[in-house]
Amino acid sequence: MFIQTEQTPNPATLKFLPGRSVLESGTANFPDAASAGRSPLAESLFGVDGIVGVFFGTDFVSVTKDDDREWYLLKPAILGVIMEHFTAGRPVLNLDAGAGDEGHSGDAEDDEVVGQIKELLDTRVRPAVAQDGGDIVFRGFDKGVVYLHMQGACAGCPSSTATLKMGIENMLRHYIPEVVEVRPVV
Repeated sequence: MFIQTEQTPNPATLKFLPGRSVLESGTANFPDAASAGRSPLAESLFGVDGIVGVFFGTDFVSVTKDDDREWYLLKPAILGVIMEHFTAGRPVLNLDAGAGDEGHSGDAEDDEVVGQIKELLDTRVRPAVAQDGGDIVFRGFDKGVVYLHMQGACAGCPSSTATLKMGIENMLRHYIPEVVEVRPVV
């Protein structure tokens, strides 16, 4: 098994590509070790000293390290955990864990504007953000403000504010006049 690594815009996060499917659909975010209980792979990765975040996409694993650690020391252990997990044929998520985050939340019926926002996020934003090892999740729309949650490499990335304001906000405002601002939520 050959696992490729890619740098992300966030220097604290590396993207690992195992060359096979990680999740069938959606994403799964584990911002700390306490949240990893539904994933044997995430639990194993948090067992590597210095790992502070794990994120799964359809074909990649993003791992975030503590700022005090160096990638050249962590990478071999992370590669070993990922390789051992997949070669052993273990599941990425426990069967009772349910589906990953499909990228949107909220139980309210979507109105036309929210539908347009989600469509643009799904077709234009999320594929580009996935290339960088992360995801953006729609959390709400209220009085012209779109609330988005950044995950994976995007969470804590130095360029995330610029991505939200200069990229996503400008695009949404261009296509949807009702949008006046984009704000991150934690």
